[in-house]
Amino acid sequence: MNWPELPGRHSLFWKLACLLVAFCLLMIWLSWSWGRYVEQKNLYLSDEARATLGSYAREAEQAWKHGQNAGVDAWIQQIASREKTWIGVIGSDLQSLSSYPLTPAEAQHLTFLRGADWPVSRHSRGLPWLKVPFPEDASLGSLVIELPPRFMPGRYRVFWQVMTNAVIPGLFTLLLCVGLYRLLVVPLNQLREQANAWRAEQLNARLSSETTQRRDELGELGRAFDQMSERLQSTVAVQQQLLRDLSHELRTPLSRLRVACEGEQDLAALRERLAREVDGMQRLVEDSLQLAWLDTERAPLPEEQIQVQALWEMLSENACFESGWSAEQLRCELGADCWVRGHLNNLAQALENILRNAIRHSPAGARVCLGGRRDGQYWHLWLDDQGPGVAEQELERIFDPFIRLDGSRPGDGGFGLGLSIARNAVRRQGGQLWAQNRAQGLRIHLRLLAA
Repeated sequence: MNWPELPGRHSLFWKLACLLVAFCLLMIWLSWSWGRYVEQKNLYLSDEARATLGSYAREAEQAWKHGQNAGVDAWIQQIASREKTWIGVIGSDLQSLSSYPLTPAEAQHLTFLRGADWPVSRHSRGLPWLKVPFPEDASLGSLVIELPPRFMPGRYRVFWQVMTNAVIPGLFTLLLCVGLYRLLVVPLNQLREQANAWRAEQLNARLSSETTQRRDELGELGRAFDQMSERLQSTVAVQQQLLRDLSHELRTPLSRLRVACEGEQDLAALRERLAREVDGMQRLVEDSLQLAWLDTERAPLPEEQIQVQALWEMLSENACFESGWSAEQLRCELGADCWVRGHLNNLAQALENILRNAIRHSPAGARVCLGGRRDGQYWHLWLDDQGPGVAEQELERIFDPFIRLDGSRPGDGGFGLGLSIARNAVRRQGGQLWAQNRAQGLRIHLRLLAA
């Protein structure tokens, strides 16, 4: 039999379980302790009543000791003016200690007498009869009294029943609901508010730290919401910036086309000019679409094992044909054992863009070198050129779209998209791409998963 796997230590299940167990234990403790308290209030004489009855027993004892039957008669007449109930004094043989003997009805009550510490019930017929022994010498006798109505417990029985059966359970249930509300409903309300903010195109809305710092499922959901919000905001900002930059970059070739069309060039020169500008615009649009696709596409790419040395040979051959450089100027110091895991077309495009960028910004006769070493589960590759380098504060900006640092690395017609496409392509394969200045030139680092 396969038992279901228990939730994690910080799961919401354990919080709810602890809350409900604590509530049940609290209700059990309340029913026990509150029940005893209510029982004392409704079934037992109050401390004041017991003290009063004890003082009556002491007075009766003193009356018997000092005056025998006559003293008891005098005391009974005296106490009758204070208590409108039957009061008697009896000996250990259950006979009256006064001058007046007990009637048969009074004697019948003596067959069952309650103590002052016994429970008293209102369900019995009439008022209960109590026996209070003499405090100094109980063998001499006892006070017998029909309990005065003012001493009867349970006068607020209905009030205590309402408190016990309605008010207190209702308050504790309300407390449980408040705990559940804070635990479940409050973060859900925040998630709903953030979803409504997305619907209103307020992509900068974020959840409170109280929700995102939780370590249960709702905290994970809150962090996922914030990450989606950041991703949406970043994607929209990138797309908007891309559209602005693309429209700006297209103005220049379109203006040149207009000037060429309105000029007086011969047909061959005009065709050459038109072809060159159209090719430039086509390359710009293709690169922009490629960058947008890499930035927004999240479907996993098919992976394969790639030998970097063979890939470099193919790319360097094409680069030599396009740039006129010799094969000796494009060196590869990697061995045949350098295999990485990734998408061949994307990795080839990234490495080709980096190579073209290095050739474009290196002087004539310079060298571009590809090296690397194995670093655990990764291959750390680097490509060195012999150009002028980049200002330290600009090392990260060169990977932004449409950035051309003409002051530090003079270009020759690029659109500033090559390194952006390369970084996005490498990141999509679980790698990293960054730049570093050398003593002479720039070094582009690549960190790729080893095959």
